[in-house]
Amino acid sequence: MIKASIRKELFTVQGKINLVADIEIKKGDFATIFGKSGTGKTTILRMLAGLVEPDEGFIEVDSEIWFDSRRKINLSPQKRRIGFVFEDYALFPNMTVRQNLEFAMSGKSNNPSIDELLQLVDLKKFADRSPAELSAGQKQRVALIRAVAKQPRIFLLDEPLSALDTEMRLRLQDAILGIYKRFGTTTILVSHDLPEIFRLSQLVFVLEEGKVTKIGKPLDVFFKSKLNSTSNFIGEVVDIKEACNIIIVQMGNELIQTALTTQELKNFKIGDRIIILGDSFLSSV
Repeated sequence: MIKASIRKELFTVQGKINLVADIEIKKGDFATIFGKSGTGKTTILRMLAGLVEPDEGFIEVDSEIWFDSRRKINLSPQKRRIGFVFEDYALFPNMTVRQNLEFAMSGKSNNPSIDELLQLVDLKKFADRSPAELSAGQKQRVALIRAVAKQPRIFLLDEPLSALDTEMRLRLQDAILGIYKRFGTTTILVSHDLPEIFRLSQLVFVLEEGKVTKIGKPLDVFFKSKLNSTSNFIGEVVDIKEACNIIIVQMGNELIQTALTTQELKNFKIGDRIIILGDSFLSSV
């Protein structure tokens, strides 16, 4: 269980923001912090990791105090056992893929084998290559399993897929899901990509101007209950529920559900761009 109530004054391009984050995440959950750039999403991750000190408040993980401004407790990042994955990979360029993983595992017991981790993200044949010989997607997969190799108590992902194209994003989302299902590590993702959030997350915190304004399951947070029947919309399919013939579509920062016939459902797949005519009829863009 993660419990945090932290405050931090930030100075952004939009001006001063008083970041106020009160969050609670159950052990083993996958949560996302969603919001525009400059609202404090990354700062929250960095405060959890011990890379930025809050101005005041507390952070408690599994009944252990990591930070408490009143009691002057502030555990170092090394003692927090955080697995942090950034957008820019941060791999050691002078080490092979295997050596990067060995370094992360140094001093750890009961760790998964390197071959198991490489197999999990389909990189076993690249074990002896340097980061310079890998594609962007391959580098990010190495960064993901290197973070897992540290046996973290919390897995923090700071928009790790934002620089990748759509096809690679979907593949890396599969990798993240595979890692999460295999190890069950409490995970917090920072993302502004709605399909990604819907696919990966169980819980969403919406951050606006430094304040958490909504908390809940993705569909509850982003669901738009009614469409203007006289308007047309372009959206992206983010989920298909075949059991009940429901398709879920992203429109901007909202989600809608539409019921289809079994035959209509066969015409769509996740990632399709579609036009919604009124409140029911769908056609491909």
